[in-house]
Amino acid sequence: MPDPDSRSESFQAASLHQDAATPKHEQLRNYLIAQVESGKLNGGEALPSEHRLAEILGIARSTVRQALSTLEQSGIVRRIHGKGTFIHEEARQRLKKGQDLFALILPETSGGFYPSLQVSFEAAAGASHNQVIVCNTNNEIDKQGNSILQLMDLHVAGVAIVPTTSPETPLFHIRQLHERGIPVVCCSRPVHGAQVPLLAIPFEEIGQRAGTLIREHGHQRVVMMSPFQTTSGLAYNSGFRKGLGNGIQLETFFGTSTSPDAFSQEDRIAAELARLFQQQSPPTAIFTTFDSLAELIYLHLQRTGLKIPEDVSLIGVGGTRRLGALTNRLTSITIDEVRMGAEAIELLEKMRTGKLPLSTNELRVMPVGVSEGRTLAPASP
Repeated sequence: MPDPDSRSESFQAASLHQDAATPKHEQLRNYLIAQVESGKLNGGEALPSEHRLAEILGIARSTVRQALSTLEQSGIVRRIHGKGTFIHEEARQRLKKGQDLFALILPETSGGFYPSLQVSFEAAAGASHNQVIVCNTNNEIDKQGNSILQLMDLHVAGVAIVPTTSPETPLFHIRQLHERGIPVVCCSRPVHGAQVPLLAIPFEEIGQRAGTLIREHGHQRVVMMSPFQTTSGLAYNSGFRKGLGNGIQLETFFGTSTSPDAFSQEDRIAAELARLFQQQSPPTAIFTTFDSLAELIYLHLQRTGLKIPEDVSLIGVGGTRRLGALTNRLTSITIDEVRMGAEAIELLEKMRTGKLPLSTNELRVMPVGVSEGRTLAPASP
């Protein structure tokens, strides 16, 4: 086994990247990982002391300690009190195990634009010869936390996450991944305080686009329905009001379930629809914040004998890939989920290879469009 002091020459010759945007501890961690992957550092081999590494590389000892601590948490090095720091015997296997595996964490996998996001994420990963693991949290914070722990154990190459909303994803969920050197991209919405790239959905713009369409079709009595009240739901509502403008009667309904599955509160939705359409002047247009909720409303209204869009117009929100007969029929404001999946992989690849730092605030707003469908018509005279 080489003497750690004999390593001084190789470390001295290998300066860290002159990248001011990447913290020095991340640069050192990435450098040591590259040394292990290339076989220049082998299992069981001792590293120079923290003091010596700091001296060789011209960085603070605390920076060295932070990099080694992250590598220890990832199972790449072992630190033995009184003896020093050693490359773990299974370091290369552990790195290899996760280096071609990207993870996608979703609040659901069967409704909304999420199935299409999953397909595009898998396609983009496959194009770069990577595999994908998908975790469904059902918008539950505990399930999301357990998924993150499992992904850390797998040493995945990167994670794209649509964060939970109720309660909102805590910062430490993201911090745990970063401490293991795992890149993270947030999709749809941010995690407060997290320094990660965000592929954002412009919720207010979507609401405004829906409100404008409804106003242009002459509707005067309108309802907005959302399965639960969140930051994004409030942004939809704000934009919707702007799009409607003045002089239009608006009622707003927020469900109580945190589950993204609209059918989990079918009875409450049905009761609200019954109340709305028993009024003397019922609404002539409904805007919903999920296609799955729009589908549920469509079915209930048909059962009551109402015709869509002749009696009531309906606008949903979903992806650009309109899969299924009912989804394809809906008029919806669409989010480019195909682009979101591709750009998530692109960003994860850049962070994994050091072209972007793990801690970056890059923001990309996803384009919004309209799927015309057949559920929006001019208001009846």
